Amino acid sequence: MATNTKEMSFLDHLEELRWLLVRSTIAILILGTAAFFVSDFIFEKILFGPKNPNFVTYRFFCEVTQFFGFENAQICNVEMPFIIQNTNMGGQVSFLIWTCITVGFIAGFPFILWEIWKFISPALYEKEKKYAKAFIVVSSLLFFMGVLFGYYIITPLSVYFFGSFSASAEIVNEFNLESYTSMIKTSTIACGLLFELPILIYFLTKLGLVTPTFLRKYRKYALIIVLILSAVITPPDVISQVIVAIPIMVLYEISILISAVVVRKEIKQSTLK
Repeated sequence: MATNTKEMSFLDHLEELRWLLVRSTIAILILGTAAFFVSDFIFEKILFGPKNPNFVTYRFFCEVTQFFGFENAQICNVEMPFIIQNTNMGGQVSFLIWTCITVGFIAGFPFILWEIWKFISPALYEKEKKYAKAFIVVSSLLFFMGVLFGYYIITPLSVYFFGSFSASAEIVNEFNLESYTSMIKTSTIACGLLFELPILIYFLTKLGLVTPTFLRKYRKYALIIVLILSAVITPPDVISQVIVAIPIMVLYEISILISAVVVRKEIKQSTLK
């Protein structure tokens, strides 16, 4: 059991949690303010980048499909027959503010992790507290990898599919600004958090809520869910679906290995007592 030099009451924990949220919010606002000064680049090159037919992801997928012999792949003839419009009086102001806050959250994620670690560290063993730097570095790396995966893979494939899809020639796609940006922000942040799966499994295994046997048993169901998800968010071709599904399943397999290592260490420690 972890030992503390000072026992904290429930109210003390609430106070620590409150300050965690305050400091994290301040960090997000500071970084969001910094993002405001480069907002033109963020909007034109990042947010609206996937709307450009020459976006790097479309070129990459075109080369991949051609490599596998699909010379006339649909992804090689990207068209974006839609416009983005603002229909709310204060829509663009809200768009600017929340975009900057989102950038602040992504950029400040390592600091938020550090605050979370300080909050949970009193409940850890002394030897576990030494892993603070490794926790911050690995968790941040996984998060940023997930954000990049969401932005360069999930987002452009979604924009391409929904932007080019037409149920009838009489229907013109005119997407609301909030709808378009919400999809991008949700895809990137959700993927960033999804890539934290190995870290989550580590702590769940430490708490005894998950075992490697459980994860292996439900591997086939996880694969089915991932394939269904890939089919929904990618264009209707097998290559794109496989490219999306592979990293997620790799994370799942890594999580199984991590869970197994944790269980072995727990068994070893229990036998030495």
